[in-house]
Amino acid sequence: MLRFLKRLFLFVALPGVALAIAAAIVIFPKYREFQAVADGVDLAELNRIPAISEVFDGAGQRYGRLEGEVRYVVPLAQISPFFIKALLAREDSRFYDHHGVDFSGILRAAVRNLRDGGVKEGASTITQQLARNTYDLGSDRWRRKAVEALLALRIERNFSKEQILEAYANRIYFGIGTYGIETAARACFGKSASDLTLSEAAILAGLIRSPNRLSPLKDSATALAERNQVLARMEELAMITPAEAAAARAESVPAGKQQPPRVQANYAMDAIMRDLEILIPKSTLDQGGLKIYTTIDRRLQLLAETALEARLAAMESEKGWPHPTRAASLAAVKEPGAAPSTESPYVQGALVAIDNETGGVLAVVGGRDFKTSPYNRALLSKRQVGSTFKPFIYAAAFARGLTPETPIDDSPIREGEVTGLASVWTPENSDGDNLGWQPASEGLVRSRNTMTIRVGEFASRGAVRDLAARAGLGSLPDIPSIYLGAFGATLKDVTAAYTMFPNGGVRPQPFIIDHIVDRNGRTIYRATRARLACLPRGVNYVTNAILRDVMTRGTAASAGSLGLTVPAAGKTGTTDDYKDAWFVGYTTRLTCGVWVGMDHPARIANRGYGSKLALPVWVDFVEQASEHKYVAGDFPVPTAAPVPAPASSPSPAAAVPVARAIPVTAPANPASMPAARAIPVNPAPPSGGNYQVTRTENGLQIDYGD
Repeated sequence: MLRFLKRLFLFVALPGVALAIAAAIVIFPKYREFQAVADGVDLAELNRIPAISEVFDGAGQRYGRLEGEVRYVVPLAQISPFFIKALLAREDSRFYDHHGVDFSGILRAAVRNLRDGGVKEGASTITQQLARNTYDLGSDRWRRKAVEALLALRIERNFSKEQILEAYANRIYFGIGTYGIETAARACFGKSASDLTLSEAAILAGLIRSPNRLSPLKDSATALAERNQVLARMEELAMITPAEAAAARAESVPAGKQQPPRVQANYAMDAIMRDLEILIPKSTLDQGGLKIYTTIDRRLQLLAETALEARLAAMESEKGWPHPTRAASLAAVKEPGAAPSTESPYVQGALVAIDNETGGVLAVVGGRDFKTSPYNRALLSKRQVGSTFKPFIYAAAFARGLTPETPIDDSPIREGEVTGLASVWTPENSDGDNLGWQPASEGLVRSRNTMTIRVGEFASRGAVRDLAARAGLGSLPDIPSIYLGAFGATLKDVTAAYTMFPNGGVRPQPFIIDHIVDRNGRTIYRATRARLACLPRGVNYVTNAILRDVMTRGTAASAGSLGLTVPAAGKTGTTDDYKDAWFVGYTTRLTCGVWVGMDHPARIANRGYGSKLALPVWVDFVEQASEHKYVAGDFPVPTAAPVPAPASSPSPAAAVPVARAIPVTAPANPASMPAARAIPVNPAPPSGGNYQVTRTENGLQIDYGD
């Protein structure tokens, strides 16, 4: 017997030991390699769980979400205990007994798989699955399995069982684009994960191994069969009583599904994303879990989109329309071989609306259809602003002592009359006519180019450019053509600049994102709601009053026939050869700007004035906005206002020769200019004094007092 044992040792044991030693020699270097990979992984990534970032409108209602995985991250305490039990019963019943790798489970699975002749049972623990779902461990199966096991052991050394369960429950995929238990509970049952019943928890635990095939949203019968297996396992492990299992099995798949917010694809969301990319680091955006509260009014956004498209479509239907229509252009794109153009061949438009009180952007429309033309013209397209800039020129002049009744010559500009010209400049009025001497206010009401140039020279280009900068229009070129709006600006910037007029000369900083809350409930950003004083209150009132006259007897007098019933003020704008049509105006509640034009600058239509193309859109929108909740009231009329002396500037006579800025020689026909309107140039008010503004039959009268 002893001799037999020795032989057995020589022929079996020694070769086995030798084989083991040889295997160790081969495997040990690989083990070191795999361990190095596991040790090199950043464990902090386990808690960097990408989550859905939601966008809320100005009323605090969900408006949409950002691109990315559909996942809500919740703490373990907000997950139903039924789900945790069902998860452990289904995936890892020895979770609390192992340290990341269940060696007895591996042996049990190996025996069963050998017995059944195939892979019938897996042995990956929840910790191993978490490692696999979090990190890219390569494509080689055996290498991945080895690193996964070593990484699971490392995870267990650094995290508690509760932390591992929380990370797993939030990372696991539940099918149909749904990640995490909270998202799955909402999608399948219309409730939070904390409210899941035993039956619902078992259904969700049952679909983890084959989430798309076993989803209750696809096949309730298969999902219920899988649920019953989970309940049986829970009962076997004494996690639930037989009575609880029977009651859960008797339940059907409950209704009440809740779809996650969709990704809004419109110009407002585009504007929000552009600001987000400036305000928030990319890593924070990618991580998600943000609640982004905006100023967008979803009703106004819809009204703005509808008003713009309705008016432009009606315009295209007019006889003799010179451009392709949107309908024909879109039909052509669908034809085989037709390539989409980077520019729309049909007429485009944009609209921006801003809350006067806060500066919050209420609506942004950057084109006629975001899906077919996502270029956001409201924010990105810098077009010549034309006559929409004239109010700023007159305001700058009023701040330097000009009055609305000061007579201004409307005759053609003469050589040498405008400073800083290298060549002769002879701009004309849009109607080709000259009206002679007119009160300064008429130059703005009737949008007279030659009068405006003279008013600008009186104010000085420096003062005009300074006001433009404070209004948010940037640094304008130091050339006389800025008086006629011969510079580019976006619709958003021009609209925001106008918000000073209904705000007593103070411009609120425009913003579209009010505040942002991270996944931990911390406010990581809040809009400053800054305000910048641009004009003295009295000067602003005078400008405002003239812009109200524009709506009744000036270039926007057609507003009433278009349906405007609320008190409003504003200014039209048309650029050379009718390439851009503007209207920017305001009520006491909001300021709105509209632009219409071709993407590639070209004549829109013959006599395509802002009053014809942009004003109708503006009227439709403002009327409906007032009916919605932005009720327009009467503009306040101050009885007196402090008037500061011109700030450290020489008299206009010294700064700009009066004869060159505003001809003051008597008109050829004195009777054509009422004496009451011939107020002397620059009646400078005393420093710190008050003045009285009254409206007479001849226009605005300013009494500076003693």
